[in-house]
Amino acid sequence: MKISEFQELIREIYFDRDSRRGMEGTFMWLVEEIGELANALKRGNEIEMREEFSDVLAWLVSLASICGIDMERAIEKYAGGCPKCGSTPCACPE
Repeated sequence: MKISEFQELIREIYFDRDSRRGMEGTFMWLVEEIGELANALKRGNEIEMREEFSDVLAWLVSLASICGIDMERAIEKYAGGCPKCGSTPCACPE
């Protein structure tokens, strides 16, 4: 599934509810899911990590939809490699 297809699917499922919640409320749910992902990463359970990565992505694209952002266009920032140095892999000093 392409990111645009995923964003549209999440929009179809949740946009009405998430738009009523608003940008701030939806952002808070995203932050909560990031916390759950942090806990899953600490535990190292692959199934749990996969679930939490999925939830974070779903909340992120939902927030993007509320803000009118097309994630396919947004990720074009990285199409040419690192946005700072232009290299793949990144050659920026650490």
